[in-house]
Amino acid sequence: MTSASHTGPTPDQVPDPATGFRPHRVVVLALDGLLPFELGIPHRIFGRPKDALGRRLYEVVTCSVRPPGPVETDADFAIHVAHGPQALADADTVIIPASYELGPVHAEGVLTEELAAALARLRPGTRLASICTGVYVLAAAGLLDGRPATTHWADAARLQRLFPKVRVDPDVLFIDDGDVLTSAGVAAGIDLCLHMVRRDHGAAVANDVARRTVVPPHRDGGQAQYIERPVPDPQQASTTTARAWALGRLHEPIQLRDMAAQESMSVRTFTRRFREETGVSPGQWLTQQRVERARHLLETTDRSVDQVARDAGFGTAQSMRQHLQAALGVTPTAYRRTFRTTRDKGAVQNVSTPRATRPASASAAAFSKSSTG
Repeated sequence: MTSASHTGPTPDQVPDPATGFRPHRVVVLALDGLLPFELGIPHRIFGRPKDALGRRLYEVVTCSVRPPGPVETDADFAIHVAHGPQALADADTVIIPASYELGPVHAEGVLTEELAAALARLRPGTRLASICTGVYVLAAAGLLDGRPATTHWADAARLQRLFPKVRVDPDVLFIDDGDVLTSAGVAAGIDLCLHMVRRDHGAAVANDVARRTVVPPHRDGGQAQYIERPVPDPQQASTTTARAWALGRLHEPIQLRDMAAQESMSVRTFTRRFREETGVSPGQWLTQQRVERARHLLETTDRSVDQVARDAGFGTAQSMRQHLQAALGVTPTAYRRTFRTTRDKGAVQNVSTPRATRPASASAAAFSKSSTG
């Protein structure tokens, strides 16, 4: 059984005549040999967000490089894709999940004729994103020359050899380079999609999606993909209690010795154990949590910038301004204005994000390490 190919705008794409609202169209490109789990990530994350009026903020469709029909997966089943490459012409964002059968794309770094023809349908300015080895498609198309990109840590060296013009970073979960975003494997794809929702609509919307999906609400792109001990030894004490204690009093001054006391550890032991469990120092972790608190308050309350700074634990507006500038590339006032405008207009708008998502110092946004598949 087959479905008709996409030939024109769907009802969701037609702007509301009264408000001009239409959902942001996300098209997922399904290639033979794809991983079903990664194919489902964009649908799960972008299919959830709604505005205050209950309207879906995104429309998500899947397409193939061929006419509608079956696409092979790396599992013992195929999937039926109802849209052909024409769907790419109407996309606001295109996501390319991983595939294990990229053929000459993976072997020689060149696009197949049908893939090149499909990508030629993209409109200028379309936002592009890849999950894991989907990055090979973007690289083979020449879209990553001179730009930073990442992929699964086990494939990064090969990607760099095949595409020497790409600035491959094997140590991060994802990279946001504005109109092109790339991520590592599996769970990092979830992080990337949540990041795009956060970039489009703010922390409150992204956190709601994360809660409904039962995943961590925020892991910054600069986190390490892999650490030797991703799971703490169960025989050793954890720092979970100290972190919960700190989250309940971010607005107060928090000393390292006070966190260590919650676990009855010396400062030295606590610091070592904390880094083993989270991949960052306690100070970096606290900065990250306070940045997230400030983002939430700026988006959802009318408190003054000075009050938000105090409630988030930064003490002064100047301190908060420095931390948000380092983490997000924008001032608190600009951040609030962007997301208030987005919410009031009911339209997708992108917030400026830093091109490099690796912290320059402990005063920048913190990044927790985690292993990814």
